[in-house]
Amino acid sequence: MADRKIVLGVDPGTIVTGFGVVSEEKGRLEALGWSSVRTSPRAPLAERLSEIHAEVVRQIEIHRPDEVAVENVFQARNVKSALMLGHARGVALLAAAQAGVDVFEYAPREVKLSVVGTGSATKAQVASMVSRLLGVATEEMRDDESDAIAVAICHIHKMSGASIR
Repeated sequence: MADRKIVLGVDPGTIVTGFGVVSEEKGRLEALGWSSVRTSPRAPLAERLSEIHAEVVRQIEIHRPDEVAVENVFQARNVKSALMLGHARGVALLAAAQAGVDVFEYAPREVKLSVVGTGSATKAQVASMVSRLLGVATEEMRDDESDAIAVAICHIHKMSGASIR
């Protein structure tokens, strides 16, 4: 189905990385799946990054996305937080590049604006709009998973020139 596009959204983090897979066909969005990988904050950083990389690779193998959308670094509370987030993003970008999948990056405010209509939306508002747009119960997902789905939806909106549907 050439008209169907599958996007893997990634909400990176060194403790929890969320994944959301969304398809778009003829303007209709469908959630194909969501999950997350939780690493131990006590594990060495290299070990956590290896787990995240392996899970991104697994998600790409399972869902065969046409494109991967990754949330960009936000203004972290401190430099160390931003650096840690950057490491998680880096392994996600690497996994997609190794698989030959095009990668797109979006700032958190851009994701919220595209999905909710305001760049200052709360996590609860993002989850609620994800639920409305895809007809799924967000109680079934963690915040990182609904955020990852929102990243995928944002990408689909940006590529189609649309906004909230």
